[in-house]
Amino acid sequence: MELDARAKINLTLDILRRREDGYHDMQMVMQSVTLADRLTVTPARGAEGQAASDLRFLPTGNKNLAQVAAAAFREAVGLGGEVDVDIQKRVPVCAGLAGGSADAAAVLRAMNRLSGAGLSPDRLAEIGARAGSDVPFCVLGGTALAEGRGERLTPLPPLPPCRIVICKPPFSVSTPQLFGRVNVRKIVRRPDTAGVVAALEAGDLAGVARRMYNVFEDVMEPRRYAEISSIKAELIDCGALGASMSGSGPSVFGLFDSEAAAREALARLRDSYRDVFLCGPGPAEFPAEV
Repeated sequence: MELDARAKINLTLDILRRREDGYHDMQMVMQSVTLADRLTVTPARGAEGQAASDLRFLPTGNKNLAQVAAAAFREAVGLGGEVDVDIQKRVPVCAGLAGGSADAAAVLRAMNRLSGAGLSPDRLAEIGARAGSDVPFCVLGGTALAEGRGERLTPLPPLPPCRIVICKPPFSVSTPQLFGRVNVRKIVRRPDTAGVVAALEAGDLAGVARRMYNVFEDVMEPRRYAEISSIKAELIDCGALGASMSGSGPSVFGLFDSEAAAREALARLRDSYRDVFLCGPGPAEFPAEV
């Protein structure tokens, strides 16, 4: 089976509290995008499934998130044999775009169909939580409010039609280190999550864009934040209605209501950065259930 593994962006990202188990309760409005990896899932040729990709540094065995998801599916359902997964990467890695989680989610959807298990989307997302916090959203796709560690999902009205420019600067960010810098009681600026939800319900793209924010931006290293701020400013200068960092970064995205303006931003950013993409909002993976 061949299928797409769509990346995601965070229209909002807020950290509400630190939990007793050491994790944090989050509140995020998440949006899938048409930027995607392409996966081919087939019965394993050997005794154990492998994950191959066009990036040699990615793990190929049971440390690859796609194979972690496959193992979680087999354990939960008792159906489906070992699978080989070929991943044609287009989503940058370590970018705050959930590329690995998207691959894991795609494998779950594929195994659900190939095995004939017929699991509901919610059950599939529940299994996905065993592989990673972003996997449940990537299973369902579309637009959703994510709470808890990201596993509690409430579908939202879709982001209005727009163009999205994504730019990943040439460095990576350690998510555990970012969380380690967060003092929830000292967070001053937060996204207007309720306002974003209301704007989505009203089909108001500009209203969504001007309320976006990611609290991780406030705890970035100063020199990294300077570059992120520069990319945001470039997007706004080209006509983006709003710009923000996605996930734990460092990718930055802008929302555009003009194709011409989005393409201008794409061209200008490609003068300085390799990983720049033009895409649109991604659909829900199970529209009938949403």
